[in-house]
Formats: sequence, C-alpha cells, structure tokens
Amino acid sequence: MKTTWRSASLAASAVAVLALTTACGSESGTSSSQNVGATAPAGGIAGVGVGSGVGSGVGSSASASATGGAAAQGSAGELAVSANGGLGKILTDGTGKTLYRFDADTAEPPKSNCDGDCATAWPPVSADDISAGDGIDKSLLGEVTRTDGTKQLTVAGWPAYYYAKDAKAGDTTGQGVGNKWFALTPEGKKAKSGSSAESGTELAGLSVRKDANLGEIVVDKNGMTVYRFLKDKAWPEPVSNCNGACLEKWPAVAPVAFNETEGIQEKGYMNFTRSDGTKQQTINCSPIYTFSGDKAPGDINGQGVGGTWYAVAPNGKLVGAPAQ
Repeated sequence: MKTTWRSASLAASAVAVLALTTACGSESGTSSSQNVGATAPAGGIAGVGVGSGVGSGVGSSASASATGGAAAQGSAGELAVSANGGLGKILTDGTGKTLYRFDADTAEPPKSNCDGDCATAWPPVSADDISAGDGIDKSLLGEVTRTDGTKQLTVAGWPAYYYAKDAKAGDTTGQGVGNKWFALTPEGKKAKSGSSAESGTELAGLSVRKDANLGEIVVDKNGMTVYRFLKDKAWPEPVSNCNGACLEKWPAVAPVAFNETEGIQEKGYMNFTRSDGTKQQTINCSPIYTFSGDKAPGDINGQGVGGTWYAVAPNGKLVGAPAQ
C-alpha cells in the first residue's frame, strides 16, 4: 500500500517566524528557528526512488554495479534494513546500496545543503516510487524540494543520499567522510561504528562532558570541545564576528536538531544565518564553534585563546572567562 506526502512548507514557515520572534529577544523564548520547525512528514510516503546504484550498500548480498554521478537516476525501489557488523542496522535501497545523511543539512524543516560538485559525489535519492520494506516506519519517509526543483527522499526529515565511490552493494566507504557523512539508520539517525553500533545507540549531536579542569562543558558529536567568542553578540539576535581566517581556525558549528542533544539548555537554542549565508548553531542565542587546534576528543587547547575564546557550559555561559 502506498501513500504520498506533500511538504508542509507553510507550517514550517510559520514556526520559523514564531521561533525568531521569541528565541533571543525574550526571556520566555526557547527553541530554534529551524530546529523547531516542520517535523518529519506525518503520513509518510510509500515510495521514493532514485537510483543509479551510486550509493553504498551495507550488509546486503544484493548485487548491483555503480554507475556514478548524480545524473544516473532510477527507482530506489523497496527500502530495506540491512545488518552490518561494524555499523549496526542501516538503511539500504532495493539493490542493497547504503543511504547516507549529511550533517550540514537540516531536518526541521528538511533542507539539503549539498548541490553542485557535492551532489555529484553524493547523488540525492529521488523521492519517486519508493516503498517501505520490513522494519521501516513509512511515516518517517518524506520528501524535500531541492534547489533544482527535484524531489529528494527524506528519512525523519533528513535528506538521503548515495555515495558515488560505493562501487557495489555492501560498500560503506561514505561512512564518516569529513566527519559529516553517515549511513542512515532506519530511524533516520546516524549509524555509528564500534560499540555504539553494537549497542544500538549513537552519540548526541551536542552533549555535555565533565572536564577535570573546567567542569561541565559542551562537546560536539565527535567529542570535540565547543567554544564561544566574546566578540559575538547574542541579543537581540545572534551575530557572529568570526569570519575569513578566523572561521578557518574556529569552524562554526552547523545546526543540530534539539532532539539530537543531551544535557543542553533548550531556552535560546536556535540557529541563524551568518553573513556568508551559511547556518550556525547557538546555545542560549550565542554562536558556537569548535577549534582547529583541538586534535582529539577532550582537548581544550582553545580555552582562553586571545582572552576571547572560552568553552561553553550547558546553559550557554562562558566557562572560565573573566567577569564581563
């Protein structure tokens, strides 16, 4: 049985406007202009297909040869749940090719930020003629309109992709690429390697770590310390004053849905559009970053740099900064 889903763009827009007017200028404001937007489609779709066999199959014996390139499209057919020894349960298409998600995208509301060369390396999964196989909740399947007007499959709001370097069913070479690309689980979450995959859990997009020197600080999905910049502004709306060379040293944290965080304050949790047009996450309306000088989880090499960079507490306050 197949059902179709049409995007609730008007509802998403209304929620976005509401969040922007309450999040940072008001004490009662919570939520995010995008992280509390449209949710995954409620009726689901039974079908969405794209094709090409340019993806990364995992844990499936189905055979298919990759054709490569975003232009090679066809029906993804019946989506399936495949068991992979290193990643746990992942989502594949009808030929056993793995489906991926991109951390730079957003799920609330659904939006793809992979175009041009990116879409050649990571062909979008078309939202045509797809059905949900055993173990897949069809209400989680939806679609988003891309900048070129085509429809792309979403899973729990996350746009789905193949990986062009996956040559055959069973390949998972896209897993972890750039620390931004991950195989999709049937629930739309990120597949994780090792013990987290075996236990069926995944690291939160943002969470809290107890540091021996700083106390409770926020870390990203890779365990890297998150920082704030004293020269930024939070009210009446977020403004980042880290650009150019600064941004190369202090990468902006891309939007993370609040339901993918643990221990983070919800009040003022939102993302905003930077001057370069990209989206950045905030905690308590303050823009947040990581530090290129941190090489391993647990590093706090950015703490106190220039007297302007400090780790972030779960409520968004600066950790160890002088009184302002």
